[in-house]
Amino acid sequence: MINFLNKKSCFIGENVVLGENVTIYENNHIENCQIEDNTILLPNNFLVNSKIGCNCKIHNSVIENSVVCNNVTIGPYAHLRPNCEIQSNVKIGNFVEIKNSKIGENTKISHLAYVGDCEVGKDCNIGCGVIFANYDGKNKHKINVGNHVFIGSNSNLIAPLTIEDDCYICAGTTVTNNTEKEDFVIGRVRQQVKSKRAKQYWNKE
Repeated sequence: MINFLNKKSCFIGENVVLGENVTIYENNHIENCQIEDNTILLPNNFLVNSKIGCNCKIHNSVIENSVVCNNVTIGPYAHLRPNCEIQSNVKIGNFVEIKNSKIGENTKISHLAYVGDCEVGKDCNIGCGVIFANYDGKNKHKINVGNHVFIGSNSNLIAPLTIEDDCYICAGTTVTNNTEKEDFVIGRVRQQVKSKRAKQYWNKE
């Protein structure tokens, strides 16, 4: 059985295959897709040329020419550009863009990140504001991230690059060199504090 909350507001193309107990909220646009059992499509998705697995939940997001496996949550406001493979039990959150990438099982990319031309292993955490810098102005390069890697908020990974298993990348770090297994990586400018100097800026008209 397919559960439509407002079928008149949705576009379902001729080449769409829907599994059992799929729930589709209003304002969904679906073309040439396979949606498997028990998946919930919350409002305002655009899905084209893609396969969505069982028990997924997708909200207000765009998915193009990609494969999403089972028990994945996506959105709101996420964008999977062509040639993405999202493996099972992954979380892709608010304002995350992924392009031409494979994301391993149990990995979390919860908000405000760009992940392009890469392969990310399982059990990773990619923090808020992380950028995979895959383009040097002339060519696209690949980034490989191993299993169980923590990438702290506002980090930049400069391709080509390999991050081995079990590494910890501190928030605010720009990574330009390959790492070895279990490396701890930090690359911040040290904070300077000038006591009582703030008021001279606040007092300017």
